[in-house]
Amino acid sequence: MSFRQKTAKYFSNHAETSENHIDPTLQTHYYKTTRDKGLSLLENHFNNNESYHINAISKGHGEISATIIKGKKAFVVATVIMVRPYQTAIDFSVTTESVLPFDLGYSTKIIQQLYQQVNKELPIINNTNRR
Repeated sequence: MSFRQKTAKYFSNHAETSENHIDPTLQTHYYKTTRDKGLSLLENHFNNNESYHINAISKGHGEISATIIKGKKAFVVATVIMVRPYQTAIDFSVTTESVLPFDLGYSTKIIQQLYQQVNKELPIINNTNRR
C-alpha cells in the first residue's frame, strides 16, 4: 500500500471488503459452508454480542445489517454469497457515525474483528485453493 492509500484508510469513516482490495485484511474471505449457515452464524454472532443490534435480515439477498450501539457507533452490512457448492464469500461494509469525517481506522478494525470471529467458526478457503 502506498502512503496515500494508508492515509486514506485512517482519514475515512467507511471501509468495505472487496475481491481485489489493496489492503489484504480487507479482501473478501471465502469459507467452506453454505449461504444459510454463513447467515445463521453472523446472525448468532450479532444476537449474542451486546454491542450489536440487528436492523434487518434479508435471507433472499444474503444480507444482514446491524448497528454497533456500544462505544463508537457504526453501521455494519454483511453480505453472504454462495459462489459454488460449499464455497461462500462473506463481505462486510462498515460506516462509522461521528461528527468528524474520519474514524482513524475504526471501521477497518471492526471488519478485521468480524473476520477473526468468522474464521474461528468456519473453515476458510485460501485464495490459492479457490480456483
